Amino acid sequence: MSEAVTLDQVRHVADLANLELTAEEMPRMARDLNAILGHIAQLSELDATGVPAMAQVSEMLGSATATHGEALRRDTVLPSIDRAAVMTEAPETDGRFFKVPKVIER
Repeated sequence: MSEAVTLDQVRHVADLANLELTAEEMPRMARDLNAILGHIAQLSELDATGVPAMAQVSEMLGSATATHGEALRRDTVLPSIDRAAVMTEAPETDGRFFKVPKVIER
């Protein structure tokens, strides 16, 4: 790995993620991020010639017969709960959506 993650970069990423890291957590986060990037660098060294790209693990399953519990359930459309019935049970609603307190201060 050529460049190490700096504390300034950790601070910047924490700010983007709206995380409040303590002074003790900053170096540990930098160390952890550097370890992750080191592992990625090792993976980049592997010869992946002939290995097909995939976006989801489920692509590997395909329609093959499951032998070790690797089959996924069928994606079947089922009826959902009646919105009006759900809204009558909600503590606060505008009739169509739930009203919830704001939790992000930014």
